[in-house]
Amino acid sequence: MRYIMLDTETTGLSTKKGARIVEIGAVEVDERGQEIGRFHHYINPQCAIPQQVVRIHGIDDEMVKDKPIFSDIAQDFLSFIAGATLVIHNAPFDLSFIEHELALCHQPCIATIPVVDTLALARKHFPKQRNTLDALCERFDIDRGHRQLHGALLDAQLLAEVYAVMIECENREG
Repeated sequence: MRYIMLDTETTGLSTKKGARIVEIGAVEVDERGQEIGRFHHYINPQCAIPQQVVRIHGIDDEMVKDKPIFSDIAQDFLSFIAGATLVIHNAPFDLSFIEHELALCHQPCIATIPVVDTLALARKHFPKQRNTLDALCERFDIDRGHRQLHGALLDAQLLAEVYAVMIECENREG
């Protein structure tokens, strides 16, 4: 089975308010959680990136003005994830943006692709605790010292490490 860790960075919190993807990062891992492939693009969202969002991920208008728009990378993205299970922290958020972008460029939806939501898993195993990606990295002693800001590719790589530990914990419990 193929597993792909996936994350996006966006211009806001809701596609209904016009927010778009500015970065997509996906990391394919082997059965030991080692990276064996990646898909990464900064994307021109075709709209202004608000300063409060720039402070989170560091991606500003200047940085993406010459980058491809989502429709330019959509087919390559769909090919990369074909036949895989996606592992996403807070999957409904990222999937809503991906589905929105795919719809805008008349590409097929990905609703039939299997998805593991690590936030839902974390909430199951650690109820009433902080379960952000950062909190899980802390809990599992995963080094994120090289991370100054959120970044889709870096967060996908961290997610691979988090997911490997979570699966190990599940296997011990099961």
